[in-house]
Amino acid sequence: MPKRHYPKAFNADGELWAMVKKSGDRYIYDAVKKGVELPLPDEIAIGLDTTKPNLLERRKEWNKPATINYALPTEIWREVVERRNRYTEVKTKIDKGEITTINDFITYNLNIRQFAQDVVENTNDPEWLKHFYKALNSVTIIDPTCGSGAFLFAAMNILEPLYEACIQRMEIFIEEAKDENNYKHLSPELQKSWKSLNHKESWFRQVLAQVKSPEHPNLQYFIYKSIILRNLYGVDIMKEAVEIAKLRLFLKLVATVEADYRKPNLGLEPLPDIDFNIRAGNTLVGFATEAELQKGLTYTLDGAIAKPLIEEKCEIVANAFKRYKEIQLTYGDDFKEFKKAKAELNKRLKELNHELNQLLYKQATAYKYEDWLNSHQPFHWFAEFYEILQDNGGFDVIIGNPPYVELKVAEKSYKLYNSEYNIGGNLHSIVAARAINFLNEKGCLGFIVPVAISNTDRMESLRKLFVSQGPIWVSNYSIRPGKLFSGAEQRLSIYIYKINKTEAGKIWTSKYYKWNKEEREFLFTNHHLTEFQTNGKQIWYKIPNSVAKSILDKINSASESIAKYSRGNKQVFYKNTGIGYYVTTTLQPPICYINGKKASSSRETTVNFETEDLMHIFHSILSSSTFFLFYQARSNCRDLNPSDISSFKFPLSILNDKLLVKLSKKLQESLDNNSWFQIRNQIQTGEVKIQSFTSSLSKPIIDEIDTVLAQHYGFTDEELDFIINYDIKYRMGKELESEDE
Repeated sequence: MPKRHYPKAFNADGELWAMVKKSGDRYIYDAVKKGVELPLPDEIAIGLDTTKPNLLERRKEWNKPATINYALPTEIWREVVERRNRYTEVKTKIDKGEITTINDFITYNLNIRQFAQDVVENTNDPEWLKHFYKALNSVTIIDPTCGSGAFLFAAMNILEPLYEACIQRMEIFIEEAKDENNYKHLSPELQKSWKSLNHKESWFRQVLAQVKSPEHPNLQYFIYKSIILRNLYGVDIMKEAVEIAKLRLFLKLVATVEADYRKPNLGLEPLPDIDFNIRAGNTLVGFATEAELQKGLTYTLDGAIAKPLIEEKCEIVANAFKRYKEIQLTYGDDFKEFKKAKAELNKRLKELNHELNQLLYKQATAYKYEDWLNSHQPFHWFAEFYEILQDNGGFDVIIGNPPYVELKVAEKSYKLYNSEYNIGGNLHSIVAARAINFLNEKGCLGFIVPVAISNTDRMESLRKLFVSQGPIWVSNYSIRPGKLFSGAEQRLSIYIYKINKTEAGKIWTSKYYKWNKEEREFLFTNHHLTEFQTNGKQIWYKIPNSVAKSILDKINSASESIAKYSRGNKQVFYKNTGIGYYVTTTLQPPICYINGKKASSSRETTVNFETEDLMHIFHSILSSSTFFLFYQARSNCRDLNPSDISSFKFPLSILNDKLLVKLSKKLQESLDNNSWFQIRNQIQTGEVKIQSFTSSLSKPIIDEIDTVLAQHYGFTDEELDFIINYDIKYRMGKELESEDE
């Protein structure tokens, strides 16, 4: 928003980006910088040159734990080297002045918060600070499924230091403006801005007068109150959760004050009223946009007449809300005036909602009206946030963790009437499709959702919707050995999406992160994104780095696909779910007993081939780390679906490689020799005893297979090294035994 109103500061050669160019590594997170100033030990450095022969041999020490002065917790040398390379890449871009947009801060995982604070604290331009503070005051942040308000609470903690830095900088400006020597060296334009600060009615002085008003016990109280009233909004279907969300924000505000028990109300002014910021209702049911209202009016005989009347009422409600908020933000209005404004707003909003409910109910013939209201809890965004959606073009930021509930389950309680948003068949995807309509033309959306958003067929429409309107950044997270949310067995993705048609189609994605509990502290500050182009289905591959991207490009550009050869009666068996560290395939079904009787496992399925040689060749391919890398990059990382197998491509020359046949037999023998029986007692089936395989004990044979495949694909030595050692810390570690059950 400051860019919109004060664009000159954001020019590529402007003050902001010149500041970044001179910043060195200040905006690179400390986690990335750990140990980069130290020369690598000789036994590690010897593996850096990828042009010399025997690369795998020269990197034989890279899988050992790195020493503490170089490493983050649990890092092996391979991870240290990769992190140092990332540091060098980003530092070089900074030094060359190639960081010239806020989007670059997201792409290269730079410290945006610190940058914003530094700019505020060091700017010599009062006009820039004025526009930044105005933007800070007016930025609108909403969580459309806010629950108890965790994301809104986090947003408040991010905004608070920026408010404080702005106010402190205003005070410094006014104090320094008293002495002309402090600014006479500046440009004539800036000198004029500085001189204006000495006027009694200057804008900065007005702001500081509000800050120091007697109603505010201290600076922190003023800041938190401003954020709560001006910046934060939320909606949730659970009324109890909404009340908790408001309470959390109030407690944060009250905690800034030392209560005076001798005074009424403990010496505090009445707490700000945010009943109309944090609201109860169903985000997915109700009129969200003008277009939806227009569609709803087709159910009435006087739709053309009703539309301007409803819009006029929405405008009246919006003005009432503005007045209601102004009373709390300005001082001198008495409590009676506040109560009057709230009563007026409640009355008008209730009348408007009743009219809109009646209009929407015309589509709900299967319910009695009161029953429908109770079950559907309609929330009309078009009316409730009219001033934001119409005057501001929408919210600036939408954040949250929408529910992971199948639509068919949700529709047992309520029916969705806007079928154009029914994308993906899950509430999280439907919330996202709907939320895009609430963003303004420069808005950002950030959600935490199941990792399957990146690859499943049913989410394809949502992926296409995103990339058609702007860039997107996606990071991906496992549940073994660590997980993002304790107790939540969900592999998750965090995506940040920004409306910007000029950058539509740009996608950056991370690898599939696994981490130990000791690494959690550095999980986000040490993450890395790689840019890539999608294929026809818009699958967002999980890409660890540029080397992995090159490997995946070679796989996807190969001439043959497994789908072309998967027919016949020669079977390769594979585990179809609970895949964590290896894709394990066998040439005969695992032995299974249910309550002591031999049976077939429901978790095993087959892919068929015409000849025995083809069976062995594809057994080798599907067991390889090359395929495992491909699988994790394009799948949900739990289930091995037929499409994951059929979409894998390979060079035609592989079909004549007898060595792969031999390695298949060797691998099967190793798997059998190292197999063991896992016993589970299940409620529905009883005791299940099934043959299980520890693929890590067969890793040397798998490495041989990958070495053969590398010759056919034309992988470089560096690419082969990456494949053989892909995710090695976890695949060969004790975490292997923690695979999904």
